[in-house]
Amino acid sequence: MRETVRFLLGDELVEIASCDPTRTVLDWLRLDRRRTGSKEGCAEGDCGACTVVIGRLDGGHLRYEAINACIRFLPTLDGCQLLTVEHLKGADGALHPVQQAMVDCHGSQCGFCTPGIVMSLFALWLNEAAPSVARIEDALAGNLCRCTGYEPIIAAGLRSAAVDRSQDYFAQAQGEVAARLAELRDMQTVAVSDGERRYFAPATTKALAELLAAHPQATLVAGATDVGLWVTKGMRRLDPVIHLGRIEELRAIADEGDQLRFGAMANHIEVRKALARLSPQLDEMMRRFGGEQVRNAGTIGGNIANGSPIGDLPPALIALGATLVLRRGNVRREIPLEGFFLDYRKQDRRVGEFVEAVLVPELPADALFHVSKISKRFDEDISALCGAFFLRRDTDGRIAEARLAFGGMAGIPKRAQAAEAALLGRLWNAEAVAAAKSALAQDFTPLTDMRASAGYRLKVAGNLLTRFLLESHGPTTPIRVAGLLAEAAHG
Repeated sequence: MRETVRFLLGDELVEIASCDPTRTVLDWLRLDRRRTGSKEGCAEGDCGACTVVIGRLDGGHLRYEAINACIRFLPTLDGCQLLTVEHLKGADGALHPVQQAMVDCHGSQCGFCTPGIVMSLFALWLNEAAPSVARIEDALAGNLCRCTGYEPIIAAGLRSAAVDRSQDYFAQAQGEVAARLAELRDMQTVAVSDGERRYFAPATTKALAELLAAHPQATLVAGATDVGLWVTKGMRRLDPVIHLGRIEELRAIADEGDQLRFGAMANHIEVRKALARLSPQLDEMMRRFGGEQVRNAGTIGGNIANGSPIGDLPPALIALGATLVLRRGNVRREIPLEGFFLDYRKQDRRVGEFVEAVLVPELPADALFHVSKISKRFDEDISALCGAFFLRRDTDGRIAEARLAFGGMAGIPKRAQAAEAALLGRLWNAEAVAAAKSALAQDFTPLTDMRASAGYRLKVAGNLLTRFLLESHGPTTPIRVAGLLAEAAHG
């Protein structure tokens, strides 16, 4: 085992031998390093004031990602490069092109959220040479405070994108940074402690299985987009913590012909790209997963293993007929994803077992598929409910197979079995939808909470079936925001 955490803070090599496993990157920056450009706003990964940029090796290539420092645990930076807003200013005092564009376009007012906005634009600037307005808006969806409004900040993103990058320090240094990060990479398990609580980061699934056997009470951490809130909001003291981020084999995504195989640590950015090939509706839904900072850190395995009843991905995967691969030691078992969720925050996961992979079948050519997320805000909002539907019909056009899955309607993501039964044997038309709607009350008794009332949820769940019918019959009038925007752009 290696008993230090190693990462680059800009160009500086940092080695930490003693560390609280759940100390946040933001607290370390502000309190230990006095880098106060990164701000704390919400402390839950929503506002983006704390945004920093992480550089990590992905398949041998350097990849930069904007992440929320307020919920990212410090030791999870092992093997990465950390860049803050302080790094952007040149040695001669000159502003980085992204910063200068914010000045020139009057994109900053009170200034509190500006460093986070700059870092989100900086990550985009590093990764994409000519982003569209829509892409800039997408990259900024996780930065909520906009005293000046959208237009000056978007204008800054467009202006900085037009700057010649050939002489930029960060562009020139990428080869050297990649080489330094490669030197830091090893196959040892990282093990550090603050004297009371312990942190482990294995580099292989074999080492992970052994650690879980030795520490079955450990909290597994993937992207910490939810576990981070257990600490910052719930004030929980986790011990020990096992981080999965160094296990490269868990990040793999493979097309196996009849199915897609996702390693549990595949992040939402990469998962979205793969699922978009199955359905453009999956692409649209996953674009609305938090902000880009959350999508960079959050993982498919974490989204499932967390067991949230309002997680958006499980209903879609259940409707697609996904299978979960669970592992304990060298023993693996596969279960239908819908069978994994037993009760509120309770899953069919045995002691010492972890999610290793998710298997998603290809959509048959004759299948109908639909997914909708309903929330109060279009971007970066938790669902009131989510519905995902799969239908196949026989040669007579009658429904032979139906999977209707919902999130937010019960304590777990759940299929509407009575509604499914009401559809079987029927033609796919308004009468079939009416029968399924009537049966939904047998499937669900939803709660009333801050996001929606029980009556609203039940009503909208039925309305989503109507939307499915209209979309599957090729409406002439777009019924989604994305469709209206596309029509306006080409109109």
